[in-house]
Amino acid sequence: MLNLLVKYAQDNDLAAEPGFRPKDVRWAITCDDGGRFLNVNELGDTNQKRNSGRTFRMCPNLSQPEIKRGGKGCRHFLVDNAEVVALYGDNADDPKVLEKHAYFVDLLRQASAALPELGVIAAMLDDPHALDQIRQALTEGRARPTENVTFVVMDRDPMFLVEDDRWHGWWRAFRKILARKTDAKKKSSKSKPAADRLTPCLASGELIRPTLTHPKVSGLSDVSGLSMGDALVSFKQDSFRSYGLTQSENAAVSEEMAAAYRAALNHLVKHHGRRLAGAKVVHWYTGEKEVRPEDDPFAMLDNPLAFMDEEEEREDAEREAQHRAKQLLESIRTGKRADLLDYRYYALTLSGASGRVMVRDWMEGRFEDLVSNIDAWFENLAIVRRDGMALAAPPKLMAVLGGTVRDLKDLPPPFVGKMWRVAVRREPIPQHAVAQALTRAKIDVVQDQPANHARMGLMKAYHLRKGDRFMEPYLNENHPDPAYHCGRLMAVLADLQYAALGDVGAGIVQRYYPAASSTPALVLGRLTRTSQFHLNKLEGGLARWYEDRIADIWARIKDDHLPTTLRLDQQSLFAMGYYQQKAAPKGKKNNAKEDSND
Repeated sequence: MLNLLVKYAQDNDLAAEPGFRPKDVRWAITCDDGGRFLNVNELGDTNQKRNSGRTFRMCPNLSQPEIKRGGKGCRHFLVDNAEVVALYGDNADDPKVLEKHAYFVDLLRQASAALPELGVIAAMLDDPHALDQIRQALTEGRARPTENVTFVVMDRDPMFLVEDDRWHGWWRAFRKILARKTDAKKKSSKSKPAADRLTPCLASGELIRPTLTHPKVSGLSDVSGLSMGDALVSFKQDSFRSYGLTQSENAAVSEEMAAAYRAALNHLVKHHGRRLAGAKVVHWYTGEKEVRPEDDPFAMLDNPLAFMDEEEEREDAEREAQHRAKQLLESIRTGKRADLLDYRYYALTLSGASGRVMVRDWMEGRFEDLVSNIDAWFENLAIVRRDGMALAAPPKLMAVLGGTVRDLKDLPPPFVGKMWRVAVRREPIPQHAVAQALTRAKIDVVQDQPANHARMGLMKAYHLRKGDRFMEPYLNENHPDPAYHCGRLMAVLADLQYAALGDVGAGIVQRYYPAASSTPALVLGRLTRTSQFHLNKLEGGLARWYEDRIADIWARIKDDHLPTTLRLDQQSLFAMGYYQQKAAPKGKKNNAKEDSND
């Protein structure tokens, strides 16, 4: 996995050198070449409600251990938050903030030997009057103290100093000074570090001196991560150390490779990450060209209707979305999209855990197999609409998962990760997922709520992946399992009661559905006998239609095969039979009703 992340960073030309990383900067403080403050400009897309600013690829960056080695007030160079740079915000008088500001300005002054314009910036930040002007401009722009700031010098051409590479050499030398401080501390220590010997790197395979601490991965704060970032490789407790190795020597990776995989993960989380309950999924592909969004199977899984034309009729859009994966798969196999034949996919499921990155899952495989599996996912979930007129729209993955719980916040992250894998790898659907969906489906029936399409599709998919070749999107009167026909019978009896008596409040469904779905032998015979009273209230044609329908279903159940109790999978078949019978076309019944009125 690490070597693939490093390759991703290299292929995408990400800033992966140690001591550098991309950063989002929202504000630029502008001055002239004499150090006179001019204005503060907002960067990025200013029309966005949550503008994150402009991304600069090569920003100086110190790891947390390096900041500790730097001493009091040690801060990042050239790009930092408004609180530190301009003493902006409620904590501006805090002694620690003042120390950080002084350190930041001193770094600018030191680096001016390599880039003279930095001395101009340092002088401006030392001027109390200029600082007041900067703070006033930040206030007018409604800047937040935590938002990053950098600098522009108006010369003949406006120039972002962070994009000028003349300071790079000075910055590398500064980091070496911090490293020498660590080496001196090691030599004075009683315990000799094992990192003095060369060790094979887990990412590159080369003999290296392992880095003791790994850079933190950002972007996981919404899935239990820390706002300051989380470490993918981290050893702290003695119980995780062996053979005299300390810290991250236990997972040997060079500083360069650690910076590369961190750059890859940061880029993937920011640009290709999607949140699934308490986890975040990132994915990428390897191939000659970038996969277009409309050809991305993971995007189809996340939102099947995402790339439909807004002016299309909804039904046409849904039908097109239902076949997008199938059409792409056919194009690959027939050679129309031969460019995708040798592509591979990679997917990581991540979350934070006490300052560490937890890798919940890792998947890789052929692009063609991925498309085939996504196509099978939607094919298995396909279910008739409640009105019986067509298939329901293909559901988002989160809609399917939401069909198992009362609220999305109740979804446990391990379950989300498992179902993501079920969809991507075409694995069997866990029985507990169907158990939860079945519970929610019963509640819907008893409370007379509309059936949830994604929930019913999940139960159908469960049986298909168990090998039930008789399970179809629409009603199948030839299904061999009596449990399925018991559900159908319950639906017909409920329709019969409504036809005879109208809305009676708590009808037979509200009173008997839970019992009938688990112990049909105790309930269905008695309900069928009671149905004679309802038949007597109907006109001849409609009564005969219901009578024939009930008789036909009983013939498929057969008295000697009426189940006494139903297992969990049989209860879900009962639910499927009930739903599909309810959604079955009513043409014949309507004709019978018209005949009875002649």
